[in-house]
Amino acid sequence: MAGLGAWNLAGAALIILLFPRSLEQCGHISLSAPIIRLGDPITASCIISQNCSHLGSESHIVWKLEAELQPGERQQYLPNGTLQSTITLPHLNRSRALLSCCLHWGNSLQILDQAELQAGYPPATPHNLSCLMNLTTNSLTCQWEPGPNTHLSTNFTLKSFKSRGNCQSQEDPIPDCVPEDGQSHCSIPRKHLQLYQNTGIWVQAKNALGTSVSPKLCLVPMDVVKLEPPTLWALGPSPEVAPPQPGCLRLRWETWKPSLHIDQKCELRHQPRLGEASWDLVGALPSRTLQYELCGLLPSTAYALQMRCTRWRLPGHWSNWSPSLELTTTQRAPIVRLDTWWRQRQLDPRTVDVQLFWQPVPLEEDSGQIQGYLVSWRPSDQAGADPMLCNTTELNCTFQLPSEAREVILEAYNTAGTSHPTPVVFLESGGPPLGRLHTMARDPHSLWVGWEPPSPQPRGYVIEWGIGPPSPSGSPKTWRMEHNGSIAGTLLQENIRPFQLYEITVTPLYQDTKGPSQHIYAYSQEMAPSHGPELHLRHIGKTWAQLEWVPEAPELGKSPLTHYTIFWTNAQDQSFYTVLNASSHSFVLRGLEPSTLYHVHLMAASQAWATNSTSLTLMTLALEESELHILLGLFGLLVLLICLCGAAQLCCRPRKNPLWPSVPDPAHSSLGSWVPTITTEDTFQLPSLRDSSMPPITKITVLEEEEKKPGPWESNDSSGTCGLPSLVQAYVLQGDPRVPCTQPQPQSGTSDQVLYVQVLGSPTGPGPGHYLRCDSTQPLLGGLTPSPKSYENLWFQTSPLGTPDPLVPNPEDDCIFEPLLDFPLLQGLRVSGVEGLGGF
Repeated sequence: MAGLGAWNLAGAALIILLFPRSLEQCGHISLSAPIIRLGDPITASCIISQNCSHLGSESHIVWKLEAELQPGERQQYLPNGTLQSTITLPHLNRSRALLSCCLHWGNSLQILDQAELQAGYPPATPHNLSCLMNLTTNSLTCQWEPGPNTHLSTNFTLKSFKSRGNCQSQEDPIPDCVPEDGQSHCSIPRKHLQLYQNTGIWVQAKNALGTSVSPKLCLVPMDVVKLEPPTLWALGPSPEVAPPQPGCLRLRWETWKPSLHIDQKCELRHQPRLGEASWDLVGALPSRTLQYELCGLLPSTAYALQMRCTRWRLPGHWSNWSPSLELTTTQRAPIVRLDTWWRQRQLDPRTVDVQLFWQPVPLEEDSGQIQGYLVSWRPSDQAGADPMLCNTTELNCTFQLPSEAREVILEAYNTAGTSHPTPVVFLESGGPPLGRLHTMARDPHSLWVGWEPPSPQPRGYVIEWGIGPPSPSGSPKTWRMEHNGSIAGTLLQENIRPFQLYEITVTPLYQDTKGPSQHIYAYSQEMAPSHGPELHLRHIGKTWAQLEWVPEAPELGKSPLTHYTIFWTNAQDQSFYTVLNASSHSFVLRGLEPSTLYHVHLMAASQAWATNSTSLTLMTLALEESELHILLGLFGLLVLLICLCGAAQLCCRPRKNPLWPSVPDPAHSSLGSWVPTITTEDTFQLPSLRDSSMPPITKITVLEEEEKKPGPWESNDSSGTCGLPSLVQAYVLQGDPRVPCTQPQPQSGTSDQVLYVQVLGSPTGPGPGHYLRCDSTQPLLGGLTPSPKSYENLWFQTSPLGTPDPLVPNPEDDCIFEPLLDFPLLQGLRVSGVEGLGGF
C-alpha cells in the first residue's frame, strides 16, 4: 500500500503539472469534528465545485486514510450542480491521520484536498500535588503528576489565591503559573506570597476535549519550607581538649546563612568507606551546639558522614543530605595473642643463633591494626630499658643471644601503643615423644596428619611443613600451633600443592619442656609412573606364549602400581585383554592360533594414572607335518561317519519326497492304509470279506473336494452295488462281481467322465485278479486316448463315437470284469491287510 500511495502521489503531481489551474480549488473536505475521542466515529464530506464539472459526468471520488483506500463512501450530485461524497470512519484508532479526497483521472488518482484527523482523550485529573518553600530561590515550587498521555496538546496551569480562612474563600488572586512544555512543576515567586498566610493551590489541565482540575491544596508557605543542608567540618585538635578516644570522631557543622534565624534540628549518618555496610543514623542533634563527638566506631577505619536539617518545633521538610565528609577513627593498641616458635643453633660455647617465629591471633573483633613487632631481651643482671633485638613488620626475626639466655619479650605495636608483652621461653627437649605419626591425602591441596597423643597429655603441638628434599635447607616453612593437647591430628590446607613432596614435623609442647620433633614425608597427590616395565617373550608354542617383565623400582613422588593389563590383537583385529595384580611378573597367553601374528602390549596402572609399556609383536609356531596328517585323517573320518549315518537314516525310513505330496504305490500298498476315516453317520454293515464266496475288493478312487449333485443316471435302488452310499461305493462293490452295474450310460458321448478302477482278487488265491471299470461324471483327463494294447491301461481306449468300448459280452454295461494278466500297473498289486476291514 505504501508503494501504491507513492505512485498515486506521483500521478497526482503529474496531473497537477498538466492542469495547474483547473484542479487547484476543485475540491474541499469538511469534517464533522476537527478533534474526536480516540476510538469514536468521524464523518467527512468532499465537495467538487462546478468549475470542475468539465472533468466528466462519470467522475468518481475516492477516499484514502494515509495510504489506505477507504470503502463505503456515498456520492451524489447536489441541486447546485456540485458533486458530494461522504464517508464515515466508524472507529478512528489513530491519534493523528491524514484523510485525502481523490478523483480518478485516467489511470491514476488526483488528490483534490486533504484534512488532518486528530484523536485522543480528555485530560486526566492531576494528582500528588505538593509544594516546597525554597529559601534559596525565594519561591514556592509545586510539582504534580499529570496522569496518562492524552495524545493531544494539553496545557497545565498552576492556579492559586490568598485566603485568611481554610481556603474556603478567595481574597486576592495570584497570577497563574504556566510551566514549560513537558514540565510538571512550576514556581510562584516570593513577591506574590504571604509567608504566614494560607494559600490555596491547584492545577488545571486543559485540551481540545475537556478540562480537569486537581484537588485544592491549602498551606502556609513557611510550613512547607525546605532548608539547605549544613556544611560539615572535622574538629581539629586543640590544646584545651584531649584527643579523641579510639573508635571516636569529632566534627562540627555550619548552617545555611539565610536560615540562621530559624530553629533547626539535624540528623547525622555514617558509613564505612570499605565494604558494603549500610548507613547508620544518629538521632536528632540540636543545631545550636554546632559540634559533636561520634563514638562506637571501628578503630583505624575511614567513615563517610552526612547531615541534614529541618525546622524545629514547627512544620517543615528535611533538607537534602549534605556532601560527604570523610574521617578516620583513631587507632587502639593491638589486642592480640602472639603464638611463637623458634629454632636454635649453637654458634660457639657462648653464643646461640635464634630464629623466632610468631603469628598474631586477634582476641577481639576490633583488635587494632598492627604496624610492627618488637623483640627485646633483658639480662638478669641489667636494669633499665630492655635492649632491642628486632623491630620488624615481618612474622619472624633472627638474632643472637648468650647461651645462658632463656627468655625474650615479643610485642605488637601501632601509633596508639603496644600490646601486652608476650614472654618467649626457650624450652629444653625432655618430654615424651609422639606415637605413630602418619599422614593421608584428603585432596590435591590438603594433607591430614595424625598421631597418637603421648602420656602425659601435652598442652599443645607445633606443626611445621614445607617442601621436602632435595629442596634447599633455607626454604621457607609454614607452621601452626594447636593449643588443644587432646587432639590426635589436624588438617593442613595452607601452601599445599599436588605432586610435591612435603616434610611434616610435629613437636609436642609441655608445661616446662617440649618433646622431640618427629618427621614424616607425604604427597597430597602423587604422579603416575614415568614409564611402564619392558615386556619380553620368554617361551612360545603353537597355541600359547609366555610373557614376562621386570617391575620398575619405586620412584619418589610416583604413585605405586595397583595392577597390570595385558592387551593382545590378532591379524583380524580381534582384541583380547586380561587384568593382573601388581605382584605378577609373567603371564601365559593361551588359546592362540598356530602360525598367527599377534601384537601385545602391557599397561601399568596406579591410583593416579596409567602408563603403557613397550609393544611386542610375536608369531606362534606352525603345526608339524605329522600333526597336520593326523588332523586331516581325523577330519576325513568325521566326514565319513556323517555320510554313513545319513545313508542309514535314508535306508531305514519310508521314502518321502518333500517337494510334492506322497502318492500310494499300487505295487506296495495296503487296503487298510487306503481306507479313510469313517464317521459315525456313514457306518454301515457289509458281508465279511473272509467269506470264500466273496472275493476281496480293492478300488482306486479320485475324489474331488466339492460335493457333486447326483446325476440322472445315479440310482437310489438299494438292491444293487451302485445304489449304496457314495462313500461306500467308492471303496467296496457288493454282490456278484460279474453282474454289470445298473448305472446308465451318459446320454452324450462327449460328456466329461472319470473312470474308476475296481480291482478284485484274492490275496491267497492262485488266480489273477479282476477289475471293474465304471464311468463317472467327473473328468479324469483332458481327453480320451486311443484303445490300449494288451499291456496298456484299458480305460484310456475310446470308441469312434467318443464312448468307452465295452470289454464284456454285454455292450450296454459300463462295468467290465476280466482278468488283467497283461496289465503292467496292476500285475504287481498284492492286496494285504484285509483282516482290518472287518470293522466295516
